[in-house]
Amino acid sequence: MTPPIHLCPRPAARLAARLAGSALAVLLAGCAAVGPDYVRPRMDIPPAYKESGPWKTARPQAIDSHQPWWLAYHDSILNGLMQQADRANQTIAQAEAQYRQARALADAARAGFWPSVGASAGVTRALTNSSGVKEGTYPTLGLSASWEPDLWGSVRRAVEAGNAGAQASADDLAAARLSIQAALAQDYLQLRVTDLLIGLYAVTTEAYTRALQLTQSQYAVGVALRSDVALAESQLKTAQAQGVDLQAQRSQLEHAIAILIGKAPADFALPAEKLTAQQLGARLPAIPTGLPSDLLERRPDIAGAERRVAQANANIGVAKAAYFPSLILSASGGDSSTGFATLFDTPSRVWSLGAALAQTLFDGGLRKAHSAQAVAAYDASVAQYKQTVLNGLQQVEDNLALLRVLDHEVVLQDQAVQASQLAERLALAQYRAGTATYLSVVTAQTLSLANQRSAVQLRGRQLAASVALITATGGGWDGRTAAGPPMASTPARAIADATSSTSESQKPTP
Repeated sequence: MTPPIHLCPRPAARLAARLAGSALAVLLAGCAAVGPDYVRPRMDIPPAYKESGPWKTARPQAIDSHQPWWLAYHDSILNGLMQQADRANQTIAQAEAQYRQARALADAARAGFWPSVGASAGVTRALTNSSGVKEGTYPTLGLSASWEPDLWGSVRRAVEAGNAGAQASADDLAAARLSIQAALAQDYLQLRVTDLLIGLYAVTTEAYTRALQLTQSQYAVGVALRSDVALAESQLKTAQAQGVDLQAQRSQLEHAIAILIGKAPADFALPAEKLTAQQLGARLPAIPTGLPSDLLERRPDIAGAERRVAQANANIGVAKAAYFPSLILSASGGDSSTGFATLFDTPSRVWSLGAALAQTLFDGGLRKAHSAQAVAAYDASVAQYKQTVLNGLQQVEDNLALLRVLDHEVVLQDQAVQASQLAERLALAQYRAGTATYLSVVTAQTLSLANQRSAVQLRGRQLAASVALITATGGGWDGRTAAGPPMASTPARAIADATSSTSESQKPTP
């Protein structure tokens, strides 16, 4: 380290100091940050999805996990549950805290632009023998400052990395909120499907009870066989057992919803809702419009992965800056005296200015290893980003295909329900007339119940696939934005143009 330079307060010295400062400012202004400037990774995106749909040209949108996409299901209870989950879900609270932590780390990196300033004060009691034995009190008071100019852009790259990390954390928060919203919607809609099935089994057990009473009456007058009574009783008990099992499924779904909205299961209850399969199916929203690039503009996990690529790119510059020398400027001043009475006298004042230039000559390959590590981390983040994009495209295609197939399957299943219900009525009429055995009645009733249950479950699968499609497309149907400050990054940073390679140094803070 270069020793401090003590200067005399003469005009020439002050002029020299000003000139030196001006030259240093010019030097700093001319320095560029080392390391590669960020270029968004390129992806070859298809112009349309494989599955057909009413697509339109994509427009960049804000990645906003507060967008109320669940309003498309027209359910006021679901709306209220979503609000409770946003306020009290602990996974969202954890992601929000991690976002604040990432913002703090970015602020910490930004502090490197500024000098550090300190103050000191002390009192020393000492015995000296320089001019006779003398004991005295020696007070000191001082200020000091040091600054390492960002000659090679190390701090700038660290700030760039910190900002990108904070933005990625904001996207993680949006992804966590969207995930909780999707899970809540899935569980709630499945609970309503279970309510419909419970109602179906309640009606079915009533019909089976009447059928059992009919066979018992006919057996009492010698028209029916004892086996007919046994068949009717077995069918009734089977339906009752399946109905009880549905109650267990409903309880589990209710408990899951309670946890998602931040409540203990004992403190939450959701009343049953009576509705038909057609009413349940009417809640299915229309397929959203868009293009594959629109997916990349709105999915928070893709946006977060892209921000981590930018963060890794900036870290390469931080590692490269270690190859260059560092300059440290320091200054100090204060008072040091043999007593409190003379502490602030002019002879007691001391000050100094200093500069130190340091360069590592040999480190055993440490800097080279750090640079290689940063480059490898960047390559890994690019691969992760591209894989996240591909996974997103697959999820959209999967759910589009599922919805397309289910639309056709529901129509066929409804026709099967109508046919089996007709067969059930005819078999029961024939049995009353004595022209058919009760086995044919049981067969027709079992088929009718199975078809009705399948019809309800198919509508439940449609609703589940629609929620999955909303999640896969970033949580937005129609671009409406809910009230309240956005918690996710803006705007459309994943890929606004699938083939763009425009450079950007950093993304605006959310």
